Amino acid sequence: MSLQRFLHEWAIPAIIGLGVAAALLLLFPHLREKPEQAPTVIADFQGPVSYASAVNLAGPAVVNIFTRKFVSERSHPWYNNPIYRRLLDNMNIPQRERMQSNLGSGVIVDRAGYILTNYHVISGADEIAVVLADGREAQAELVGSDANFDLAVLKVNLPNLTPITVGEPDKAQVGDVVLAIGNPWGVGQSVTQGIISATGRDLSKTGTRSLLQNFIQTDAAVNPGNSGGALVDAQGKLLGINTSVLNQGGSSGGISFAIPANIALKIMQDIIEFGRVVPGWLGIEAETLTPQLARSFNLASTNGIIITAIYNQGPAHQAGLKPGDVITHINGDPINDGLHGVAAMATLRPGEVVTITYIREGEVRNIRATVSETPQSQSRS
Repeated sequence: MSLQRFLHEWAIPAIIGLGVAAALLLLFPHLREKPEQAPTVIADFQGPVSYASAVNLAGPAVVNIFTRKFVSERSHPWYNNPIYRRLLDNMNIPQRERMQSNLGSGVIVDRAGYILTNYHVISGADEIAVVLADGREAQAELVGSDANFDLAVLKVNLPNLTPITVGEPDKAQVGDVVLAIGNPWGVGQSVTQGIISATGRDLSKTGTRSLLQNFIQTDAAVNPGNSGGALVDAQGKLLGINTSVLNQGGSSGGISFAIPANIALKIMQDIIEFGRVVPGWLGIEAETLTPQLARSFNLASTNGIIITAIYNQGPAHQAGLKPGDVITHINGDPINDGLHGVAAMATLRPGEVVTITYIREGEVRNIRATVSETPQSQSRS
């Protein structure tokens, strides 16, 4: 091939092509950019495909509770008629007894056989039977109970009990996976799964009668028979004692509540040691902040309680609190009103050291006080 022919057929077209390409790059600089790469897809975090290990850890500590109550009733068929009821009462018509049964759940919290359950599960029972996860059955002794916290302590005398491992409910967060273990509808031990929907829930406005204002809310199904059972985390550690649902029919509607385990255990220790809940005492009298009081003390909020009197040589007096101080937190927990204050003190034990956050003359301060039991004689200032 001659040089002239090579230039004509190959070199000159190649040079022209390069020139055109260079001109295009100058006119359209975006053509020099690298082609956009497809975004890197990060695999979504996958939780465990099974919570069997958590159930295996917690399940042996959850028991089924069966209670029996003997009820006397009139046997005459007219007794239900209000017209004849008074007449039949005066005639001393013989009574007959029938048996009412109830079911619930409980949690073994100590190798010595102590079991936590709800007060409403065993209230008024003449007999209490406990069935363990391994099938063993025993009659349970009622150690004590407290209706205000809906908690009761039972005891069984059986060997080789497996107490539950207690978690850290104070560190539980909204969105954490939880499991509810109990005996729903009497079918036997069952597990439901959900998440924590809220913490520190106050149920006073729902008609729930309880001094506790710090419930754990979950959407795990808690049906009749689950009451008194365990709410555990994804590792099988106890976070709370399942206690109630917001549903007129009594079944779970995705809004269920549990008593935090740390509070339940404090109440249990009181019941075992003193036979009753011994509320802590700071030695103050206080009132809920009204908007008028808040304005008079130049406070931006009505959250808190204002101290109206201090008992001489009481814990608050020794710590340096004064009338007119506004307590806003105890151990970091907000004290929104008088009811919250009562509830907070009821869960503290004598001898416990607490941190009190208060406002004095517009300044937020913190002090530490040692809680005591209410003395028999008191003088205030």
